[in-house]
Amino acid sequence: MPREKFTILRSPFVPLPVDNVDTDQIIPARFLKATTREGFGDNLFRDWRYLPDGSPNPDFVLNQPQYSGKILVAGKNFGSGSSREHAAWALYDYGFRVVVSSFFADIFRNNALNNGLLPVQVSPAFLEKLFKASEADPSTELEVNLPEQTITLLSTGESETFEINAYKKECLLNGYDDIDYLLNIQEKIIAFEKEHNK
Repeated sequence: MPREKFTILRSPFVPLPVDNVDTDQIIPARFLKATTREGFGDNLFRDWRYLPDGSPNPDFVLNQPQYSGKILVAGKNFGSGSSREHAAWALYDYGFRVVVSSFFADIFRNNALNNGLLPVQVSPAFLEKLFKASEADPSTELEVNLPEQTITLLSTGESETFEINAYKKECLLNGYDDIDYLLNIQEKIIAFEKEHNK
């Protein structure tokens, strides 16, 4: 089943000004038993979102109604720790389509891109501006433009460019996973084989 295509996203964002968020904090190991991608969003940041008695932690940003949106803005070194793909599944299943940070762990970055989640790396200075803008106005919005590879703080017009692998960019723009991509170029593959098997 194809993923939704990603072109330009305008959305308020959820600020998480915490450095070194690891994959066990994103989705604790005890929730990794399922093999399908659905349902992981319920336990995203489980140990931060809920108190020991199971009630929502009012101090955690996902439980604060003034913050919402499809973009998570986190501190530096996001997604470190174990290589579990479930971290990307949990973020996507919760409803996030973009994670912004000043640095991503490589394995998390690849897992995110493989699962339709766009990691946008920005400068530390720009990241700090985003946190300050959100603190001043929780409804402030970002625009993430994948074709142009830009991220813009709409309240000020300040913008930065970001890097992305060209193949992964094409997959996100078209809503493809790796299998979808190969199926889409099947005729080219067949033509190539015919040409080289003469």
